[in-house]
Amino acid sequence: MQTFEPQGAGFIVSKKQVADAPNAFDDLLNATTNDLVGGFPYGNNSDRANDFGLPAFFIMRDVRGQDMIPALLNWWGNFYNSTWLGPTTANAQMPWTCYYKWIKSCNLVISTAGETPTEYQKSGVGIAYAMRAYYYLELAQLFVNAPYSKDPSAVTVPYVTEATSNVDLMKNPRLPYKEMCEKILADLDQAEKYLAGYKRTTKEMPDLSVVYGIKARTYLIMCDWANAEKYAKLAQQGYTVMTGEEYTDRNLGFNTPNDSWMLCMTIKPDDPTIRFNDADTSWGSHMILEINPDASVSQCGYASNYGQPLVIDRHLYETMPESDARKLCFVDFAINDLPSRDAQLKALEKYSDYPFHLYMTGASTWGVRKDIKTTNVGGLSLKFRAAGGKEGRDNQYIGFCVSIPMMRVEEMKLIEAEAAGMQSEGRGIALLTEFAKTRDPKYVYGTHNEAYYNPNNTAFQNEIWWQRRVEFWGEGISLFDIKRLGKGIIRSYKGTNHIDKFQWNVDHTPDWFNYCIVDTEVNYNPNENNPAPSHAEGNDAEFVF
Repeated sequence: MQTFEPQGAGFIVSKKQVADAPNAFDDLLNATTNDLVGGFPYGNNSDRANDFGLPAFFIMRDVRGQDMIPALLNWWGNFYNSTWLGPTTANAQMPWTCYYKWIKSCNLVISTAGETPTEYQKSGVGIAYAMRAYYYLELAQLFVNAPYSKDPSAVTVPYVTEATSNVDLMKNPRLPYKEMCEKILADLDQAEKYLAGYKRTTKEMPDLSVVYGIKARTYLIMCDWANAEKYAKLAQQGYTVMTGEEYTDRNLGFNTPNDSWMLCMTIKPDDPTIRFNDADTSWGSHMILEINPDASVSQCGYASNYGQPLVIDRHLYETMPESDARKLCFVDFAINDLPSRDAQLKALEKYSDYPFHLYMTGASTWGVRKDIKTTNVGGLSLKFRAAGGKEGRDNQYIGFCVSIPMMRVEEMKLIEAEAAGMQSEGRGIALLTEFAKTRDPKYVYGTHNEAYYNPNNTAFQNEIWWQRRVEFWGEGISLFDIKRLGKGIIRSYKGTNHIDKFQWNVDHTPDWFNYCIVDTEVNYNPNENNPAPSHAEGNDAEFVF
């Protein structure tokens, strides 16, 4: 007698049906990373121009502090000025929905393979464990309200695995930071086992080096300096640090994987973020400049043509020596004061092969002075370049199809240096100096010791932090570092370019750095929530550095 799997109950498929479907395991595995970028993981449409996956969360995190500023309070304004971030808002719902959806994809791979995965499935299971650890590490840092060094018992988020039942979901507590880190490390141990010998074909999937990199990040949080150093060194194997020329390359700068990138995301021409809404619900629209301002050619992009670029904090820029190659990623504020448009266009040639495009970005953002036809361009970021050369500048559907780094070997170098220095400061300074000289051949240790209200950080930690702020600007790391190091915020100072009414100085890590759990979660799974963040409008007195 022939038997059949049940087909009713609202077309619910069984685990066996999923496992038996052609290419099912590969499809499940791809889902662990292919929704990170290129689609609309929250709303499933292009209506929200900040709904483009993990890179959008990078921006949301970076504008909460001081290093990145939205020139106009539109899609990133709530995250910059700490409004509409409470548990009843879509801004709270977005990260919760997306991260747990990505975690569910990992759980499906692990549960489908079962306790004894086949040889074919082993690497896929390893990838799922690695990515689940990646997602939980980010969630933990977003929702915890104290650094691990101060309170390992501070709570993070509920932990959901392939074994968690629907009943368990209703009584699932927020895990203490220490316990969450232990579970993350346990996942990474599994990943390390299953990825042994695995050779990946794309950096859009993790391999063993990425597992070591996530371990290094985790041990850094835990202040386990010996293990942070150990795994940061292991993660570096097979990679090389970018040169200054590679970092600032006008055609390939931060849009194409190279020998320093360990893990990345890639936007493809057929992705919804490119095909819909003039490609404006995409990373490129918000982060890439130089798109042709001629309406008959393109004139698209929130950053390039709609007056909404994301710019660097002026003080951070001014702490960068002229000899530091990374300073070329940001337009000099002195160009604002040049006496003519021609003088500005000539000066912009230092940064771009498309100086008029940059001038028009300034004009669309800050206007043009009627008498001398000059505009403001200081602070514009050229770190993330359009793909496709001139064709990409003339056609955003090409220019915005870029890759975005999620982990680079430079981070491992700086984790190694910090961890070594917290055990033996001289050894850490030597490693830091070796790295810093790849960016600035004239680098001298000891010139970047701003505490940002935390006198308990050593001068060495402050020096490392400055390197990380500059090196990873726009890559979603800054919020995590501010929370980890217990830093305050400084937006108000002489010459600030922060937005009026939001030039705040806070002498501790602000509460708005702690994400709220969305109310639809706590209604069904009671947990103590973080307070809804807020801050009164109005500029603070200028800080004197």
